[in-house]
Amino acid sequence: MGIELSPGQGVLFMKVGVHAQESLEEIIKRKKKEIDDTGMALWGYGGNTCHPRTMVQPFAEAFALKGQPIHLVMQKMKSKHNAAPARAQQFSVDGKSWQDIPEKINALGSHYALVLSSLYAQELILPPRRTVIALGPSQGKVGADYIRGQVDKGCFELSRDVDIPPEPDEPVIQISLVAELAKPYAVFLK
Repeated sequence: MGIELSPGQGVLFMKVGVHAQESLEEIIKRKKKEIDDTGMALWGYGGNTCHPRTMVQPFAEAFALKGQPIHLVMQKMKSKHNAAPARAQQFSVDGKSWQDIPEKINALGSHYALVLSSLYAQELILPPRRTVIALGPSQGKVGADYIRGQVDKGCFELSRDVDIPPEPDEPVIQISLVAELAKPYAVFLK
């Protein structure tokens, strides 16, 4: 299992680390078990950069129409997310109709979640200068410029030269964790 970055591919980039007082290693172990037990996991997150309804769902649907899956590519980072590990009880695709989250799935301390069908370790290099924001108010902006400062996630389309090895002085992002998104791709939590 694994992906190769290719021109025109859509990827959701996210920085990940401690979340709701749980280490990344504990989260990965729990999410893999959820996928084994139920076929899916909910990967919680916050912020409006990748809003479920206005960003992630249309982004993923556009690539699904082309027959392309969307992969979540994750960069490990140091974080201190100390929010209470409160378990979400329900999820919604549209923010209006709600369903109970199955007992074997736990989404902790988040307002939104990505729907994952797989999760695995994979080392790869993402050159952010070779990506562009795929939709929204920043559509077309170079990924390297978009994720500066506090922005920690984005819906990227890879440029035509992404499969050429980066120059020695070119900034790159080390990806160490990959997941495939499953329909409905992203949901609201409560």
